[in-house]
Amino acid sequence: MNFKNKMLRDDALQGKTIVVTGGGSGLGKAMTKYFMELGAQVAITSRNLEKLKTTAEALEAETCGTCFPVQCDVRDYEQVVAMRDAVIEQFGSVDVLLNNAAGNFISPTERLSANAFDVVIDIVLKGSKNCTLAFGKHWIDKKVTNKTILNIVTTYAWTGSAYVVPSATAKAGVLAMTRSLAVEWAKYGIRSNAIAPGPFPTKGAWERLLPGDLAEKFDLSKKVPLRRVGAHQELANLAAYLVSDFSAYINGEVVTIDGGEWLEGAGQFNLLQDIPEELWDQLEAMVKAKRNK
Repeated sequence: MNFKNKMLRDDALQGKTIVVTGGGSGLGKAMTKYFMELGAQVAITSRNLEKLKTTAEALEAETCGTCFPVQCDVRDYEQVVAMRDAVIEQFGSVDVLLNNAAGNFISPTERLSANAFDVVIDIVLKGSKNCTLAFGKHWIDKKVTNKTILNIVTTYAWTGSAYVVPSATAKAGVLAMTRSLAVEWAKYGIRSNAIAPGPFPTKGAWERLLPGDLAEKFDLSKKVPLRRVGAHQELANLAAYLVSDFSAYINGEVVTIDGGEWLEGAGQFNLLQDIPEELWDQLEAMVKAKRNK
């Protein structure tokens, strides 16, 4: 068995319609592809319609599934409502909303303009809120059940992180919304969960965050106890499970998939892993010598 293999049976998402924001590239594209392979029909949205069309055509050719590209800026609620209605007109209904659209800057916070801070907040927090309200209100008004909202957050949503303060702030808000609505909207048959990924490199996003040779200088796999970054199929496997009916009793949960990265950073003495075996031998000998006095 290989961790890059597909996890669920081929018909696990048969009959489901899924909307993926930020679905034109990167992790959104990887999750969309697997959803389609499992039988779902998927609508992908972003601001770049040409990229969406190219992605949709490629995924349909690869999977023989159905992918519907819809242009939408998630920061604008009216555009989100129009996107929702276009998807419903195309497919008849929507079963799953995956809030994946994101933006980020790696920068000392004092170097960021107020507008730069707002860009991240607007895409991540306001965008997730807009989509959640638009689809949630529709589902509640129509009195339909067995609907799912899945949000992509990050482990620093609960720890915070220097140099990505706008993202940490926005993701913390999305996580709070996830847990809050899991309780409030459960009575309407709507589940809300989240995934907190660790390092899953994508060409576009990682080149923007770590341009030039910075990616080589800051090897994030060295911060992960498993000493590797995640494979896209691993994240797609988890996302597919959480939007499938196999996870029907999971609600209000955030699932971390980071190889233990955040725990390594959180443990007070975890840095001791850098001590060589010879030094441990010396320390043990010193302790024994003290006991024998």
